[in-house]
Amino acid sequence: MLHFKLFIDNQLNSDDLNLFVRVAELGSLSAAGRDLRLSPAVVSSRIQRLESQLGLRLLNRTTRQVNVTPDGETFFEHCLEILKTVDAAQDAVSARRNRPAGSLKVSAPTAFARLHVAPHIPAFLERFPEIQFQMVASDRFTSFIDEKVDLAIRIAEMKDSSFVVRRLAKNQRVLCASPAYLSKHPAITEPADLSRHNCLLLRFPGSQQFEWQMESPQGDIVTPSLRGNMESDNGEILTEWCLNGYGIALKSMWEVGPYLKDGRLEVVLANYQPLAHTIHTLYPHARFLPPRVRAFIDFMVETIGDPPYWEQG
Repeated sequence: MLHFKLFIDNQLNSDDLNLFVRVAELGSLSAAGRDLRLSPAVVSSRIQRLESQLGLRLLNRTTRQVNVTPDGETFFEHCLEILKTVDAAQDAVSARRNRPAGSLKVSAPTAFARLHVAPHIPAFLERFPEIQFQMVASDRFTSFIDEKVDLAIRIAEMKDSSFVVRRLAKNQRVLCASPAYLSKHPAITEPADLSRHNCLLLRFPGSQQFEWQMESPQGDIVTPSLRGNMESDNGEILTEWCLNGYGIALKSMWEVGPYLKDGRLEVVLANYQPLAHTIHTLYPHARFLPPRVRAFIDFMVETIGDPPYWEQG
């Protein structure tokens, strides 16, 4: 393979290649340094060393920005292939030793990442100390190719067969409000009553949560009319408004389970079940699933449990 022969013939350091890739992706020496915990001086020195080894100028530097040269663009593509090959080789060796290793980049929705992924990563890395973990917390749909993500966690009904999908947990949802709000407003006994209440709505491109669909005790699907004067594209903001008594919200149990347990929130219309989605992991189709990815999926399934720990009790 030409790219790997280039790596061997020039006796390049894979850490330097990874550094160059991060500089090219971020467009900044200092940003790459912060990402990799290196000083700007070290980043600059190692890039200069790489250029000297290759006899090529990879970056055009100004006081404000860094641009990749045409030679640098070509080298960037080779670097991605080289690093992928190195990771695959490391995974193959690790698989024999049953010790997953290498870099693992995981994407998850912001609130779920903060509440139910990030807190468990120290235990995961204690079990698999040879893995380098990177968390991408974002509510937008992450591109596996553009952002070089190994695995994504999604909360939705997945219909795209181009991904391998594994279920983590059912995403049970409830309508809820604070006792203070409920004590000051008319009783809610059926979905039509919601039109007389302040409904806290989640709105962002592609979101369907400004429509609340629920199943009646008879099994019919009901979509009540809603009104409200408070909206956000961030679910955690809606949770705070709900806790502070400003209205009724449609929330996942992983978001509000603790507040239902301690009484800070109460379930509204308990006989009408909001339609549930599923929490999945997604990864591209591949004949060989890297051990580090498999290890993370297995760890999350074990950690979340069935039923999920946020619903227990």
